[in-house]
Amino acid sequence: MANKEASVAELTEKFRTSTAVLLTEYRGLTVAQLKTLRKSMSEHATYAVVKNTLTKIAANAAGISSFDEELVGPSAIAFVHGDPVTVAKTLRDFAKANPLLVVKGGYFDGNPLSAAEVTKLADLETREVLLAKFAGAAKASLFGAAYLFNAPLAKAVRTVEALREKQDSAA
Repeated sequence: MANKEASVAELTEKFRTSTAVLLTEYRGLTVAQLKTLRKSMSEHATYAVVKNTLTKIAANAAGISSFDEELVGPSAIAFVHGDPVTVAKTLRDFAKANPLLVVKGGYFDGNPLSAAEVTKLADLETREVLLAKFAGAAKASLFGAAYLFNAPLAKAVRTVEALREKQDSAA
């Protein structure tokens, strides 16, 4: 009984501190395959096989009731502490290679996610790519502004030079 209470407390804390939570069913996967999946997402998430009843209690204690219907069969949860998009991509890619892994849903930014929404999340570009695109756009805007400020000055210099050439040719 004490072990179960400790497990519920630990799971509740993981639900509260995670950026996102992604629920999967791993029926038919080998221990080696699960180890590979854990290793591939270890930088951004903790992937844990969970007991449905204890997880339901912990999720409800953390204010998440969207998993109540989905916690059936052998369940495992990715508790995301890094980039949720990267973890969703990892699960999607692993599920393509190992069709026995089924993404059931998730919870992100205070909202429940369906399996289709987790797939949409996986289709987004990673945070680093989006930041690089933003930096490129900002740089282009700054370059355009600098060109715009320099254009009248350059035009004035060309006009003065043309006048000087005209005076030299007239003299």
